[in-house]
This record gives sequence, C-alpha cells and structure tokens, in this order.
Amino acid sequence: MEKYFGESVPKLGFGLMRLPKLADGKIDIEQTKEMVDLFMNAGLTYFDTAYVYDNGESEKAAKLALVDRYPRESYTLCTKLCAWMGAHDEESAKQQFYTSLERTGAGYFDYYLLHALQRNNYKTYDDYHIWDFVKEQKAKGLIKHFGFSFHADPELLEELLTDHADVDFIQLQINYADWENPGVASRECWEIARKHGKSITVMEPVKGGALANPIPSVQKILKEADPDASFASWAIRYAASLDGIITVLSGMSNLEQMKDNLSYMKNFKPLSDGEQAVIRKVQDALNADKSIPCTACHYCTDGCPMSIPIPEIFAVKNRQIGNNAFGGRREYGIATQGKGKASDCIQCGQCENACPQHLSIIEYLQQAVKDFE
Repeated sequence: MEKYFGESVPKLGFGLMRLPKLADGKIDIEQTKEMVDLFMNAGLTYFDTAYVYDNGESEKAAKLALVDRYPRESYTLCTKLCAWMGAHDEESAKQQFYTSLERTGAGYFDYYLLHALQRNNYKTYDDYHIWDFVKEQKAKGLIKHFGFSFHADPELLEELLTDHADVDFIQLQINYADWENPGVASRECWEIARKHGKSITVMEPVKGGALANPIPSVQKILKEADPDASFASWAIRYAASLDGIITVLSGMSNLEQMKDNLSYMKNFKPLSDGEQAVIRKVQDALNADKSIPCTACHYCTDGCPMSIPIPEIFAVKNRQIGNNAFGGRREYGIATQGKGKASDCIQCGQCENACPQHLSIIEYLQQAVKDFE
C-alpha cells in the first residue's frame, strides 16, 4: 500500500515544455518520438504538457509522438488550463479543456492542473468557476486526478489548500537553488503541501537549465564530489529524494539530455547523506552568486507591449559578469536585433506580474541600459 498518493509512480517525468526544435523553429517531431521511445522503454510513464506551451504545439506533439503510437493505458498524461493566459472570459477558459482533448487525442487526462496560480491571477479561477468545472470533468471520467501548479508565497498556498482540500496533488517549483530562496520558498511550500497531505509533482528541478550548467564554483564542487555525474543529475535526484514526490519533471530538449536523465533515474536512488552534504556546499556557493536567476520561461514576454526579449537580455547580462563590456554590448546588440531594447521599457509591470520567479525585471532592465546602451 502506498504511503502517499503517487508513491509508486516512476520519479522522472517527461516535461514537454522545451522540446527539440528544427531550424524553422517548429518542434522536431522525429527526435521527440525517439525521446519518447527511450523514456517508455525505460519503464517511465509520466508526460506533462499544457494548453499554452509553445502556443499549443506541445500538446499536438504529444499526440504525434506519444498518443498515436502507444496504448492509452501504457502512459499517463498531464495538461493544464491557464485561465489568465490565452483566455478572455469564462467560456474561452473552459474551452481550453476541450481544445486540449482535441489536440492530444488522449480521450481523458490522468492528471489535470489549474495553471500557474499566483497572487495576481488566482481569483480568475474563482471568477470563471474553473474549480467546479474541473471537478465536473473528473466526475465524467475525463480527468482522473486534478490539482494546481503554483508560483506564489506560502501564505497563499496555505489558503488554497484549505479552501480546496479536495485537490489530489499540486505542482511546485523545487530545486536546491530555490530551497531557501524567499522569492520562491521551495522548502516552505513543500512543507505546507505535506502538512495538508498533498503529493507533489516537481517543476523546474534544474531551474530552467541553470543547474544543468551551473556557475563555475558549483561545477568545481560537484565534479570534485563525483567526476562522472552530470550536473543535472544532482538537481533532479535532489528533488526526487524528497518525501511526497509523485515525479520530477525534466524539460528535456534533445536525445542527449534524455539519455543522461535515464542513466541515473531509470533505477533511481535517493541522495545519500554524503551527497546531501555536497548539496549544502553548493547552496552556500549559490548564495554568493549575483547573477539574475531567470529561467527563460518567457512568460514575461508574451504580453510585453514593447516586444523586449527579456530573458535573452538577462542571459547576456549574466554572461557579462567577469567579462569586458565590449563583449557584452556586442551580444546585447545581437539579442535585441529587430526587437525592443531595455531602454524601450515603459515600466507597465506586466512582466513582473507574470514572472514565476518574482524578479525585479524593470530594475534589471534599467541596469542593462546602463551596461549595454
């Protein structure tokens, strides 16, 4: 008997947010098929997409690479309804569910989430009666388990789990870099979820790829501890070692990443006490780092009235640390070619409201103006 809901689920999930792309920007379906085959052949089953991922192309890719090629009972599929993005009223918000069914061809969803609840949007799900709508679909058998993904403060999580005690699970951003980060509060949110008896699917275990290629001081610590282990393996195993975890979602973008993840997650072993001590050293090194902790999710850019490539500017800024200003200016010019510049920001605040990391984006853009323009 399971100690918690989802305990027996394999601890690596395939996140379909950052799928491989062709030169024309479209999803590489053939490579995605190969990745799905490797994943399924390893005995792993959990796939995660969303209505808004890649403007709907992620859900369509799930159909072509997974649903059309494997028996429905051989895998589980999760998708999400985003009432605050891509919806303008209650009807269009609810329509997302039916559109997701059509795009994926899955027939039903094993897991279904209200997407990215934050302080500035969670009431939309109440206003549009989405909670009741999702429970109606569960009663019809079109959803097996439902919950919400969360990007806000512990106090709001406590409120939501009190008001919606019937959710089956929740999705949280958990990684060793954000465990004590007050802007994400991974530890506090995890503790609240477990206090309420809720199981967790983990998103951003490698923080948008940042922990797969961490800062040099972190790389040194990890390589000294285990020269053969990939940097990503430390991050994913860290999250998977926690209590109450259904699975850890990795947004794999190529076959190499899939093969690496499978090498240590096919037969997952939790971190040992010695490995946990290594992670604590890494956390100390990260606390001394001053780079911008952007995960390049691009939520900030979807509604930017000036078309500013915010994550790309931040990437240039982070690479500029320790380099000469000329290199930074050159890369900045490339990143902003044909798009808005940092100086074009009108400080409307849309980006900061949308940011799951709660970054001070306007302030960072102002610094980029000083450094690069």
